[in-house]
Amino acid sequence: MTTTAPKILVADDTLANRVAMRRLLARSGAQLYEAASGNEALALCLEHEFALILLDVNMPGMDGFEVATLLSEADQLKDTPIIFVTAAYVDDVNRLKGYRHGAVDYIAKPVNDLVLQSKVRVFLELYAARVKLEQTLEELSERNDQLQLEIAERERVEAQVRHQATHDMLTGLPNRTLFHDRLDTAMRRALEGGSGFALVLLDIDGFKGVNDRHGHPAGDALLQAIAARLKLNLRADDTVARLGGDEFALIIGKLEDVPVLMKRCHELGASLAEPYPLVSAQGSFVANVSASVGIALWSARTGGDEALIQAADRALYQAKNGGKNRCVLAT
Repeated sequence: MTTTAPKILVADDTLANRVAMRRLLARSGAQLYEAASGNEALALCLEHEFALILLDVNMPGMDGFEVATLLSEADQLKDTPIIFVTAAYVDDVNRLKGYRHGAVDYIAKPVNDLVLQSKVRVFLELYAARVKLEQTLEELSERNDQLQLEIAERERVEAQVRHQATHDMLTGLPNRTLFHDRLDTAMRRALEGGSGFALVLLDIDGFKGVNDRHGHPAGDALLQAIAARLKLNLRADDTVARLGGDEFALIIGKLEDVPVLMKRCHELGASLAEPYPLVSAQGSFVANVSASVGIALWSARTGGDEALIQAADRALYQAKNGGKNRCVLAT
């Protein structure tokens, strides 16, 4: 990492004084800038970042106190250390006045070579330490930003992996694993005094014929279209899942009375029986399928989740044997 030499500003209206300062600070390792007036000093401060300003107090026009005051009022300049260089007698009153205007130290004229060089060396070391600290903080900030990006990416990948582990790749619906988890949750809530629920199993009538006649890609497109219609019929407390093949399941939460439930299931069956415009390798076609639906109501007497699933499955079997495209409620 390359670093530029620190900069020192010498502001004095007397050329001889500036030349003397230039000679004394030639080996300081700093770049020297000179100003012959307060206005010139301010202009240079706006263009450069100085490690130290050696400021003559008595200058015509704008004196050193006025320059220091203006520097202290600028956010980007107020932390620049200022050493007042003055021929006046440095008593406590003048010192306090200088400190109130932003001075960090005083040097009396005529300038003692060793005193000047010693003080300058201290402030250059402080500046170098501050620059190093700022660079370190900047590097830490960059590393922290990179770490935050890496954490966000890792969380995104983990979320994607969790989603893939619990959702069907083809339709995006919850898979069998998440279905059982949601079913267990619904049962626990019901046992703890929450609302009842119903389990609905669906089997697509005529799906195999579409698959055989138009190919598996067309069958996949049909399953995706069916999943989209199922999601359109969901409420906030419902869950729809693909169990595999052309088998789907719904967990209907906040169960209302049975007639309302059956009406909703018939409406769902009617929606699924609407034609599906699709495209296969042979061209566009319309798939006509329907759904056989088996429904089981949960109650404390039902038993575990497997007993509930078996009850809904028996109702589904009755629906298919009864002519398909119908809803049957398990007794």
